[in-house]
Amino acid sequence: MTFYIPQDTTALALGADAVAAALQAAGNEPVRNGSRGLFWLEPLLEVETDQGRIGFGPVSAEDIPSILDALSDDASAHPLYQGEIAAIPYLASQQRLTYARSGEGDPLCLDNYRRLDGFTGLKNALALSGQQIVDQVKESGLRGRGGAAFPAGIKWQTVHGCDAAQKYIVCNADEGDSGTFADRLVMESDPYQLIEGMTIAGLAVGATQGYIYLRSEYPKAHQLLNAAIEKATVANFLGDNIQGSGKRFDLEVRLGAGAYICGEETSLLESLEGKRGMVRAKPPLPAIEGLFGKPTVVNNVLTLAAISTILAQGAAAYQNFGMGRSRGTLAIQLAGNIKRGGLIELAFGVTLRQVVEDYGQGTFSGRPIRAIQVGGPLGAFLPESQWDTPMDYEAFAAIKAMIGHGGVVVFDDTADMAAQARFAMEFCVAESCGKCTPCRIGSVRGVEVIDRIVAGENRDDNLILLHELCDTMEMGSLCAMGGMTPFPVRSALTHFGQDFGTSSQDLSGSGDH
Repeated sequence: MTFYIPQDTTALALGADAVAAALQAAGNEPVRNGSRGLFWLEPLLEVETDQGRIGFGPVSAEDIPSILDALSDDASAHPLYQGEIAAIPYLASQQRLTYARSGEGDPLCLDNYRRLDGFTGLKNALALSGQQIVDQVKESGLRGRGGAAFPAGIKWQTVHGCDAAQKYIVCNADEGDSGTFADRLVMESDPYQLIEGMTIAGLAVGATQGYIYLRSEYPKAHQLLNAAIEKATVANFLGDNIQGSGKRFDLEVRLGAGAYICGEETSLLESLEGKRGMVRAKPPLPAIEGLFGKPTVVNNVLTLAAISTILAQGAAAYQNFGMGRSRGTLAIQLAGNIKRGGLIELAFGVTLRQVVEDYGQGTFSGRPIRAIQVGGPLGAFLPESQWDTPMDYEAFAAIKAMIGHGGVVVFDDTADMAAQARFAMEFCVAESCGKCTPCRIGSVRGVEVIDRIVAGENRDDNLILLHELCDTMEMGSLCAMGGMTPFPVRSALTHFGQDFGTSSQDLSGSGDH
């Protein structure tokens, strides 16, 4: 029998190393795989048996003796037995493209990656011209998964069309939104997929150098990425003359500055150049004048990871998933007050209610769900009347919300939504780069005005002031930091007015909001 126990950050935080040590003490050396994203079952012990790959979870070191006894008799009789891994409903009902390999084996094993169809996309890309690769990405309908949802192929086409001796591929791995961990799971469970996608991007636009701008709070991802880059270089999937093609692509990991604003692409580029992370005015676009003033593709981890799938399976196969202008699959991350937290990969179009009720199984506290925030700390708070909205970029935009990076944070009925609205403004105070006045000053005034409303001071006048302040921030801020801070504030005012001391109708403002 072969034992598997994850080495990703979540599993480690829940005691996976102690489980591995207990297995070793019993004479069983486990394979340290990546997590499948079923965090409610972590540490998830997988066992390859004659009857297939089965699971036990959540496992502690103290459970190992009884599990080993059960394996020699009747595994299904153990209280932590989960059955065949692939048949666990939470996993079996997903459409996994980007996460198809997650959890299958040692994330640093090149042979395992290749056995699971890894580097097929790169092999196909090496037989194409740069323009043909760009055309595949455009045809797939892939849009940026970092939050802005800009068509990836259009961005690549711009960089491809630039005449420059040096171009760059920059991966935005500064995953800072609340309730998000999809990027980390790719880097810790399947790092070669990101390496492969970035290499294909380099071939597409004529870039020979790539950088992964990694969140500094991800030490495990840092370790695994550096090890994977070294192994890929030795195996000639990176560096000079990739697989005898005459093409070159080098890749480095750079640690982020520990600032939320560095998730904004121009601030990221400033930080990558060794400067303070301040937002740049656009134009010029990074695709034309990006890193060190050169044409630069800036995509997030999930966007670049999807590239290997598109080139391996074809643009049409990828586009078959999804709805409308939202093609492919979405990595949905369930967090907050949720019974079954974890990562779900599904085609665009599933409703928010299906996600939190069917997969999440409601709140961890057992109390009713009151609000759901989608898209990070700048996302709107959605009441139950909006939970049947399909997870699609345009459908969410129609209700003044956003999908963003796919983070879903659940609140039960004890949550104070006025306090959450205040936190949105307070978050902007702490994380603004300070370059533009609407964001820098508006957020400070926003905290003060919300405090006055909750305290009942000149409530009507302060409500008008808060809406006008939100207008100013939304329309006048240099980037989405200040421009989207009004989203959670307005949604809380509109749908949870009683928490501000009056009715929602009084708080909703004009029809424009």
